[in-house]
Amino acid sequence: MDYGFWSVIPPLAAIILALVFKNVFIALFIGIFIGFTVLSGGNIFLGIDRSLMSLVEVFQSTSNTIVIIVVSLIGGMTLLIERSGGIEGFVEYMTIKREIVKSKKGANLFTFILGVLIFTSGSLSTLVTGTVARPLSDAMKVPHEKLSYIVHSTSTPICVLIPLSGWGAFMIGLLQAAGVDNAPSVLVKSILLNFYCILAVVGVLFFVLTEKDFGPMKRAEERAAKTGLLDEPKEGMETMPKTDVVDVSGKNTSALNLVIPLFSMIIMIVAGLFITGKGNLLGGDGMRAILWGVSFGLLVSTIMYTFQKIFNFKEILDIVFKGTGDMLSVSAILIFAFAMGDLVGELDTGKYLASLFSSFLKPTLLPTLVFLITCIISFATGTSMGTMAVMMPLAMPMAFTMGTSIPLVASAVFGGSIFGDHASPISDTTIMSCSTSGCDVMDHIRSQLPYTLVFAGISIILYIVAGIII
Repeated sequence: MDYGFWSVIPPLAAIILALVFKNVFIALFIGIFIGFTVLSGGNIFLGIDRSLMSLVEVFQSTSNTIVIIVVSLIGGMTLLIERSGGIEGFVEYMTIKREIVKSKKGANLFTFILGVLIFTSGSLSTLVTGTVARPLSDAMKVPHEKLSYIVHSTSTPICVLIPLSGWGAFMIGLLQAAGVDNAPSVLVKSILLNFYCILAVVGVLFFVLTEKDFGPMKRAEERAAKTGLLDEPKEGMETMPKTDVVDVSGKNTSALNLVIPLFSMIIMIVAGLFITGKGNLLGGDGMRAILWGVSFGLLVSTIMYTFQKIFNFKEILDIVFKGTGDMLSVSAILIFAFAMGDLVGELDTGKYLASLFSSFLKPTLLPTLVFLITCIISFATGTSMGTMAVMMPLAMPMAFTMGTSIPLVASAVFGGSIFGDHASPISDTTIMSCSTSGCDVMDHIRSQLPYTLVFAGISIILYIVAGIII
């Protein structure tokens, strides 16, 4: 059956409601409800029933279930490493290098390197990097606007470019939910096409090394150099609330408690790809390999911490369950995204939009349009994962029908979603970056926004060119 314009209403409603309520759960569920009501011939009660059942039916897919399990296990493993002192030990090891930092540029470079190394979680990166780097940066008279910019730019953009964490599982899950075959391979190919994230990371390194800032950031640098003031003075200045910081004073901490489990996970993921692909890494079963890797990393950390008598087995279980619980919201977004993906497939939304746009939208411009729309949504909502969940089921079917490069369109969704996380004042990583760096939120946004807009503008040009070439 051809649902025509009605096939667009569910994802469109989800997008609009996400902008209005700034809550992706409400937006996605209402969108799902509208869609299944349409499929049920306007029967509201049947629409409610089918909406609820669609969430349950997500688990009928083995690959969907693996994604949700992996995301939960990574939450447990991350918290276990944190509680073991692994992060504190890693911080202690890294701060030894403080003795060789002699300048503002050296302090900024230290912050950049630390942020890049902590690629498992955007929130964890901002927490650790900001907390560790701030004393050194303050001593070198680095304005808090510059510190928060470096901390923020090396958080979620790095997580997307190095997807060896829950981010990778999440993005693979979204691709699978949107009907993409061999999602892990598509994710890998999309990394080099993720122009915004690449520019965000390379750009901050450029400004760290050259010290050629402009706009409000340049004025902040001049203020700090001339007056020693690290913040913009103003009446009633908002003081960012203190968050829990990383304790680096523990005597029994060890960087190996972080390094060994993470490397064990990475090695097993590579081995899993090699084994399931029968010698071909790109041809392996990515989700199974990730499940093997996370499980092995969790096993290694359990053995290590038990042997060191840091925790007993019951304590480890309690911590892991707490960590998996912390990932409940991410898992819920995935479930809603899978259901939305199935719904959009039943409605043939992508085919309808492709036929609608085909008269005036060239397939080569689809990546650019997707990037622009995704940037607007993510900036307004402040959520990168939520924006990905809303946009991916809409963008992928259009790419299939119009014959546009799948990795290129996927990168447009991922990059556009990170733009909002990076530039929006209501993003959680924005708040955390400011909190740990001691910077006022709006000072951070005003000084960073010119950079993010420049990178987004360059990305648009690159997507236009790539759409023609690829």
